[in-house]
Amino acid sequence: MNTITSLSAASIVVVLLSLIISLYIHNTQHRIVADVLVTNGTIYTSDSSLLLFADSMAIRDGRILRIGNYSYVQEVSGYGTKELNLEGKIVVPGFIDSHVHFLFGGLQMARVEVRGVNTKDDFIRKVKEAVQNMKEGSWVLGGGWNNDLWGGESPSALWIDDITPHHPVWLTRMDGHMGLANSLALKIAGVTSNTQDPVGGTSSRNEHGEPTGLMIDAAIKLILSCIPEVSVEERRQALDRASRHALMRGVTTVVDVGRYFPGAPEEHSWEDFTDVYNWADLSGRMMVRVCLFFPMSTWSRLADMVQTTGRRVSQWIFLGGVKAFADGSLGSNSALFHKPYADESTNLGIQVTDIESLYNMTVQSDKSGLQVAIHAIGDKANDLVLDMYKSVVTTNGKKDRRFRIEHAQHLTLESISKFGEQGIVASVQPDHLLDDADSALKKIGLERTQRGSYLFQSLHAGNALVAFGSDWPVADINPLNSIKTAIARIPPGWDKPWNSAECMKLTDALNAHTISAARACFLDEDIGSLSAGKMADFVILNTCVWDQLAHETTSVAATYVGGVQAYP
Repeated sequence: MNTITSLSAASIVVVLLSLIISLYIHNTQHRIVADVLVTNGTIYTSDSSLLLFADSMAIRDGRILRIGNYSYVQEVSGYGTKELNLEGKIVVPGFIDSHVHFLFGGLQMARVEVRGVNTKDDFIRKVKEAVQNMKEGSWVLGGGWNNDLWGGESPSALWIDDITPHHPVWLTRMDGHMGLANSLALKIAGVTSNTQDPVGGTSSRNEHGEPTGLMIDAAIKLILSCIPEVSVEERRQALDRASRHALMRGVTTVVDVGRYFPGAPEEHSWEDFTDVYNWADLSGRMMVRVCLFFPMSTWSRLADMVQTTGRRVSQWIFLGGVKAFADGSLGSNSALFHKPYADESTNLGIQVTDIESLYNMTVQSDKSGLQVAIHAIGDKANDLVLDMYKSVVTTNGKKDRRFRIEHAQHLTLESISKFGEQGIVASVQPDHLLDDADSALKKIGLERTQRGSYLFQSLHAGNALVAFGSDWPVADINPLNSIKTAIARIPPGWDKPWNSAECMKLTDALNAHTISAARACFLDEDIGSLSAGKMADFVILNTCVWDQLAHETTSVAATYVGGVQAYP
């Protein structure tokens, strides 16, 4: 009897163990298991609604599954889960660059580079070296020059004519609003002393009325129309170069405003969308997410496409909205101000697009549900756009539209509060401050610069949505440097901040390159913070010390897009 009872008990145990094993296997097969656990670090989430810091996160199918402490995250570890040990390093959300000319920057990387040149002789030498390796008759293209670095004198065709007799030359200033053509290029374009300036631009002339070779804003189209089109293959290679450069700097998403400058063909943006971005997406070659803005004059074309596809073309491509220009740039003396330039007493700048046309296009774009971004640098240009935006809201009614002003560099005191009150995005570029500091003092004077230039902190304190970008290739893509600039505001050669009251806090500057930048282009549900459900785009820095994040020695150790290592 005891033997039978023991056998029965043993059988019951076996059955129970079998049931437990079966249940375990069943639950394991059906529970969600992470692909990767990222552990043992200081993870800044940019998500103040939950927790700003964590030490671990779990990733599945390119999105964040969990984020928090290790014990919580480890619960979703299972068969096949890999672990990335951060060894104490700092992790931040993938940086978003809110304003780039992405393919143009990639093209510039393969052209004549005159960025940082600080003497006339070096400028000429760079051109001479480029010509030596080129076929006769081919165009010498490039740019990045800044005449303020050699004292302010504007370059002239006379500087380079004798070394380029058989090569037309076009070299853009760093801001893209001015360029230098040699005499051969002027001849090809038919630019003479009798050439009328187009609306919104000027051709610089000497005391005898002869063109000097400098073309400003809309006048640039006189030269651009003669330059051979860049091939599709060259543009595709430019995307590859640009993407790798961005990833090296921790940038996982860019807002690309295209190869569209005053005077440039509006069709370029559409050709790049079709020939380059769509091609790269369909062929699996996209490396960085892009939010695309198109020329505002083509708003109806974009509206039709959004109706068909929605704003999200794929996980890589988003249709952002439309962009227009209100004025030029400070460096080209074409930014529009209420008061004249200190170095040109009769010059107030250039209004690139008349306000009535700008208003009509904005009303139609906004009615169609498109986000609107307008370039404005001078204080008068910013006032015109702010007032115009207010009128559009009155006409079309209230909604979440997130109108943008690109650059917002120089403002009147009255306009600062309008950004927050009207819900306007201030899409600004901190590193322009480094390039403009000395020239701004010469062009608009100390009082005006102290009162109204690069007011990042005032805009933030006034509840404006401040989004950081680079304007690459005008300035380099380098979010860590932009964050440092916004915090310190110390231009090259200076020993103290330019207007210390405008220095930002580290977290505010970091948010401007992450969650605020995402909100600024309606992508905050997918990117911008390390939150459960969002895309796993993140950057590992080479430091373990939070206070060193904005230090000069801090750099990007690795960049991940969708949970996959993309750099190095």
